[in-house]
Amino acid sequence: MNPKKIALVGFRLSGGGGDRVMANLSNYFHEKGLDVHIVIFHDELGYNCSGTVFNLGRFKSTTNSVFNKIKRLRKLKKYFKKHDFDFIIDFRFRINVLQELLISKWVYNTNKVYTIHSTHLQTFLPNSGFLANLIYKDSFKLISVSKTINDEVSEKYGFNNLKTIYNPIDISLIEKLAKDEIDVAFKYIIAVGEYHSNVKQFDKLIEAYAKSRLHTIDIHLIILGKGKNENYLRDIAKQKQVETFVHFLGFQDNPYKYMHSAEFLVLSSKYEGLPMVLIESLACGTPVVAFNCPSGPSEIVSNEENGLLVKHQDIEKLSEAMNRFIEDRELYNYCRSNSRSSVEKFSIDKIGEQWMAMMTLNSESF
Repeated sequence: MNPKKIALVGFRLSGGGGDRVMANLSNYFHEKGLDVHIVIFHDELGYNCSGTVFNLGRFKSTTNSVFNKIKRLRKLKKYFKKHDFDFIIDFRFRINVLQELLISKWVYNTNKVYTIHSTHLQTFLPNSGFLANLIYKDSFKLISVSKTINDEVSEKYGFNNLKTIYNPIDISLIEKLAKDEIDVAFKYIIAVGEYHSNVKQFDKLIEAYAKSRLHTIDIHLIILGKGKNENYLRDIAKQKQVETFVHFLGFQDNPYKYMHSAEFLVLSSKYEGLPMVLIESLACGTPVVAFNCPSGPSEIVSNEENGLLVKHQDIEKLSEAMNRFIEDRELYNYCRSNSRSSVEKFSIDKIGEQWMAMMTLNSESF
């Protein structure tokens, strides 16, 4: 009997947390004997993955004209028709309603599974309930990466095909990569994320850091990531007179070695879905401090058990939490000792099993 075939569809294979999720799942599905295909819309590769990659981004013109978009959609339709997949799992942002209607009704030709990665729902679903139902009501499943997202989608759209499955991490791989050495000669806390937009609110993080005691006792702030707002963030650090303590180290292929050596990781986001950096930091054995933003942190962080949850958008409280982890070493060490075990439920094996069960796939079915 031929193996079951699945297509994982994303914008790219580098950079974002959703891309890492898709790559991790491709490895898991491949190990389970599925015939895995990864379809990406942008020509950006990076993460280790398994299966056949169909890089639709290679056919994108410099002008990205309507004609070129239609041409790529035709190629995509042809690819799906050729391979006759059992499931198509879509990890993309889905903003263009007309495009998504065409993809859902004309391109996708089998069981459709869509993921929703943020409480910023308009990134994944039309604001109009009529259009959202037109595109997504007949899908096999809509997967929310947190219970908060699931509840919001259910309340707004009334879908009955919703399910929550957390994002997975490869704990053993993270532990291995975390052991690599780093060339950093000072104590530091860390933040990770892109800063093309201000969703991660690194400006507020820098402000909270400047208000804290950390820089006065030579504990620095390292920010990993990239984005067009770097000069703006550097100016904030200069205005707050902490520019010599704030370090922008760019995108790192292995962020885990920096997480592992940090005192703790800080998340200052405006909103999230299920923030992978919190899970990954805890897997590295490093506790976290996080705004209790919608959604995700409260489903990962148990306050005073593996980290500190802070009132959302309260910069003073964020600064106080940083100080507390430095001053109350008993609490800090307790949270650190619980970090690794607290994220077992996010392991790729446990989450992968949930995906297989959702698709009613097991070793006897192929």
